[in-house]
Amino acid sequence: MGKHTFRVNGERVTVSAPSDVRLLWVLRDLLGITGPKYGCGIEVCRACTSHINGKAFNPCSVPVGQIDSNDEITTIEGLPDTVGKKLHPMQQAWIDRDVAQCGYCQPGQIMAAVAKVREAQQAGREITEADLDDIRNICRCGTYHRIREAIHEGAKQMAADD
Repeated sequence: MGKHTFRVNGERVTVSAPSDVRLLWVLRDLLGITGPKYGCGIEVCRACTSHINGKAFNPCSVPVGQIDSNDEITTIEGLPDTVGKKLHPMQQAWIDRDVAQCGYCQPGQIMAAVAKVREAQQAGREITEADLDDIRNICRCGTYHRIREAIHEGAKQMAADD
């Protein structure tokens, strides 16, 4: 059993776990961070989408041994802290557009959306429909139309906050 040290939601953590244990289980079972959901375990549904160093990734497919001590993992629980507010603008857009039905996929959807909007902003452009097509998170309730509306609304507020 190895010790693994990295940052999660702004805090340095050290966990004891075999290096091949998937990071999702470390987050959920060892650290009690339940926002990233288990859906498939093979990076298909993307219910667990979180950020590593600001980029979207799926902790269900990454062994904890591959996480470097300098890596910053951000889950939906830590997302508001990245903007210093009670809610991230994307979370507020989700509420304003009444996106969630069952809510299971929503943390992963929001995390994927924030990463995609940041990527577009860093490229000096607005989010496009093609960008939204690249977001492959699965929603069993089928709220994709409201998800897209919320991403556009959240992107506008993220740009305004910069």
